[in-house]
Amino acid sequence: MNETLSISNPATATGARDWWRGAVIYQIYPRSFRDTNSDGIGDLRGVVEGLDYIASLGVDGIWISPFFTSPMRDFGYDVSDYCGIDPSFGDFDDFDAIITKAHDLGLKVIIDQVYSHTSDQHAWFQESRKDQANDKADWYVWADPKPDGSPPSNWQSVFGGSAWQWDGPRRQYYLHNFLTCQPDLNMHNRDVQDAVLDVARFWLDRGVDGFRLDALNFSMHDPQLRDNPPSGTPMDQVTRPFDMQIKQFNQSHDDIPAFLERIRSAIDAYPQRFTVAEVGGPDPLAEMKAFTANGKRLDSAYNFDFLYAPDLTAELVKQSLAHWDGTPGEGWPSWAFSNHDAPRAVTRWSDGENLDQISRLNMLLLLSLRGNPIIYQGEELGLPQGHVAFEDLQDPEAIANWPHTLGRDGARTPLPWNASAPQAGFSQANQTWLKLDDTHKDRAINRQIADTSSMVSYTRMLLTLRNSLAPMLAGDSQLLDTPDGIVAFVRSSDEGRVLCAFNLDTKTLDWSPPAEFETAQVIADHNQASAAGLIPNRIAGRAGYWAK
Repeated sequence: MNETLSISNPATATGARDWWRGAVIYQIYPRSFRDTNSDGIGDLRGVVEGLDYIASLGVDGIWISPFFTSPMRDFGYDVSDYCGIDPSFGDFDDFDAIITKAHDLGLKVIIDQVYSHTSDQHAWFQESRKDQANDKADWYVWADPKPDGSPPSNWQSVFGGSAWQWDGPRRQYYLHNFLTCQPDLNMHNRDVQDAVLDVARFWLDRGVDGFRLDALNFSMHDPQLRDNPPSGTPMDQVTRPFDMQIKQFNQSHDDIPAFLERIRSAIDAYPQRFTVAEVGGPDPLAEMKAFTANGKRLDSAYNFDFLYAPDLTAELVKQSLAHWDGTPGEGWPSWAFSNHDAPRAVTRWSDGENLDQISRLNMLLLLSLRGNPIIYQGEELGLPQGHVAFEDLQDPEAIANWPHTLGRDGARTPLPWNASAPQAGFSQANQTWLKLDDTHKDRAINRQIADTSSMVSYTRMLLTLRNSLAPMLAGDSQLLDTPDGIVAFVRSSDEGRVLCAFNLDTKTLDWSPPAEFETAQVIADHNQASAAGLIPNRIAGRAGYWAK
């Protein structure tokens, strides 16, 4: 950085802060969270039982990954009934118990909505595929083959191969940006939009506090079905044909923002609800801004800046923060370092020998950023990527690309609750849907909550401190001029200022904070959530602090 960049927060100028602005959200992947009926699969009753633990961390809400009725080919992201609960997870009594207990504990509840596609077992698709003249004939993306019988365009699936699948009953191809069993909805059709808005209202009426909208930029396609241009990415840098194209026509259509305005209008009938978009792709910033613009669309968005980054660098953090400069009409960012789709950050960003230090550094940085931090289950334990042998893999993407990618299964292994219990307390079943990594037992929840020096204790104390600092919740952010390897910014509000500084290099670097912080005290660092002493003029490698 060659100059100081101020990042303002226009929403705070009006006074009251929406609950979600600066809220910390804990992501629950229910299949791997807690199993209460001994079938080896985590369930909603397990979420109910785990809420006390989550609330004790000091977070503001939970995001629950899909639990809807599904054949589970993509483990819930292939929905066959948007308004049903898959029996493997429980029933509506269990879900209602989550809402009641979470709210009693002061936690908000956010759930996934998958509007890009459904399962091929969904009743809508079953009707749509019957013929080309039924009531739902245009609810999915259908197209005739080219004269030579080949697919309508060159679009590629995320999971490999053509994004078009021939359907015998319909005698046409259908579009699937993901698995062949996940046909894309035709969101250009207003009847389809109306149907998913009814789905949203169903869950809002049930008491949810908001939605995370999955794969949102895949929700509309180019009706002309034009071919995507090549990306020019060298073959030795790709693992799938999808990466060899610029996704110009199979996603990111210009009509998506207008659809989001319809979503916002429907959700505004329910006060204080929150919406956050997942926006993937190599250059998602423009879409993130468009999806959250002017308070008329979604509240927030996050992308894959950090989720797939092979290393955590000061330059990456500076670039990501600079993108959200608080200009009028801008939405509010959210941040995730790990989730159910990405290898765990502590594994990606460490040498395998400094897991505890990197885990603490990651948490300190994540909770510093202006926006909504999203903590993925196990991140507060410092869990590394779980080892899953090839014969135990469940993730279709991991199986297809083995051994060239880490895959998603290693981030989805069961959460260890009790180091001495069978299956580390996750389940009483002899076999779980995905094998527990035995090395995770040493980081089990029961061990960590009893240890004041553990990662869980660090996370709790850090969140307690953050919750006491108004600038860290929804304050402005000012990036400071720093040497290579160091990123520093000031979080500020009417209640005060906090300096956040990080050395993301591996070697010790010299850096002196601004004169106004000459007498400031360090209040937290990467070793402990409560610290004391003047700010140092040198920062050790892979270290950071907050000071005020």
